Formats: sequence, structure tokens, C-alpha cells
Amino acid sequence: MKSSNQKIPIHFPNEIELFIKREDLLHPIISGNKFRKLKYNLAEAKRLGYKKLLTFGGAFSNHIIAVAGAGKEFGFETIGIIRGEELIDKIGENPSLQFAHEHGMQFHFTDRTSYRDKTSPQFLLKLQEMFGSFYFIPEGGTNDLAVKGCEEILTIEDKMEFSHICCAIGTAGTISGIINSSIENNQIIGFSSLKGDFLSDVIRNFVQKKNWNVNCEYHFGGYGKVSDELISFLNFFYMKTKIPLDPVYTGKMMFGIFDLIESGYFPPNSKILAIHTGGLQGVAGMNDMLQKKNKETIQYND
Repeated sequence: MKSSNQKIPIHFPNEIELFIKREDLLHPIISGNKFRKLKYNLAEAKRLGYKKLLTFGGAFSNHIIAVAGAGKEFGFETIGIIRGEELIDKIGENPSLQFAHEHGMQFHFTDRTSYRDKTSPQFLLKLQEMFGSFYFIPEGGTNDLAVKGCEEILTIEDKMEFSHICCAIGTAGTISGIINSSIENNQIIGFSSLKGDFLSDVIRNFVQKKNWNVNCEYHFGGYGKVSDELISFLNFFYMKTKIPLDPVYTGKMMFGIFDLIESGYFPPNSKILAIHTGGLQGVAGMNDMLQKKNKETIQYND
């Protein structure tokens, strides 16, 4: 396992420094925050004697990929409840689903209306009748054990060195763990990939500290949505740093950080740590979609 802090080789005004914590390097498949979120859940599933893991996700879900990879590596059967019945005959056209399938995941596709009931006891009971006993991991992986794993992202040195710590938010587990392990002098900023400000309420279920805020200005239309400007930024960032970002989470976060630096949000001499939470498996699927629309694609090959 490896994770390192890498300084961004771009000059910023007011002596501001930006580093990126390469959590994406933790594991080739179970990377970034997925590694952290699954660590204690897998241990608990093993302790309780479960043989199957069941979780939920969309067509390009990094979480689905990570659970499938973890199942194969650690000896669990895996079941993915996938949003969208229209995908049943399109597994081979979807890089994420194809990868999960090749790593042994069994799929059950459901319509979007039924999918909204994914946390209801009745729906979970129906799945137990269908698949037998399983260890349930929520969509995105966020639960108390996931937050516990994400509390291990920051080192003591990180907490002492950086004034601001930034991360992308999807289901709020990663930022909750970071907040819990932070110290008073750290200002934690979460960049939401979703429309709306409801994630602050989710975070409050897991944390007691007040040294954080959620920025909802850089979602680019909502979860999984991108713009020409965002794709151009991802390619610019890679050209300058050779660090690939994903278009759903970390790319939006980094775009937001750059914009906030330019607008004077960060005080002079701020030292910023951005958490790279992985998610790069989704780049291939996004590029497929962009190509079909004759749009600029993400270029990460030298």
C-alpha cells in the first residue's frame, strides 16, 4: 500500500501551495477512498462468516468495480444491484460493468423507481429471498465502518502541515472520516459532485466538529455530468502535472480549488492538501459517452 503527497508544479499567487495526496495509488483496483471504505467492512463480513457481498451502483460506478475487485481478491461472491433495466443487454458495451463481470460479480438490474427503495427493509428482504444471506454494503460504501476507514487517510504530518484539506463528496463517508481525524487548525472543504446542499445534513450524522464546509458550486450539472470546460481542464491539469483526475469527483474538486485560489478565497500562505480519491476506472466510460457526442475526450496517454 502506498500513498504520497505530491506538490502541484504550478505557481499560485500569494505564496499559496497546493499538494495532492495520491490515494489513487493505494491499490490498482480497490483504489482511493474505496480501499478505505471497504477495509473494515470486509473485515466485518469475514468476522461474521458471510460469503457474499451485495451492494448498489449505477452504470459507471467506481464502487461497483471496487467491490467486484475486492470480492475476487479476498474470496467473496459479489452481487451488484444496478440502476437501469436497459443495461441488461449492454454489459459488453460498458467498461465498468464489463470489468465487474470479469471479476465475478453477479448483476441484478432494476428500474429507477424500484432503485430508489434500495435502503428499505422490504427491498432488502426481497433481495435476501432472491440471493440468500449476504453482507450488505450501501451504495457508495458509506456507513460507520467506511467512515472509520477514511479516518486513516490523514497522517499526523498532514494534520500539522496543511491549513486546508479538500476532498470530493459523493455519499459523504470520506469527508466525514477526514473531519473526524482532523485537528482544530485544519479547515476541511468538501466539493459536492451532486446538486443541492443536502450532503451537509448527511455529514452531521457522522461528525461533531465544526471545522468544515461543503461547496456546491462545482457540480457541473450534477452527478456524472460534465462540460467542455471541465474536460479541457482535466487535460490541462494532466499536461502540467502528469496526474490523472476523474471527471465525476476529483476533477470537479480540483477545478473548484483552482477557481477559488484565483478568486482570492484562500488567505495568503495557505497550504492546501487535495485528496485524490481514485475513480479513474470511470474515465473509459466517460470517454465512450463523449466520443458518441463528438466532444473532446480525456487524454491521459503520453
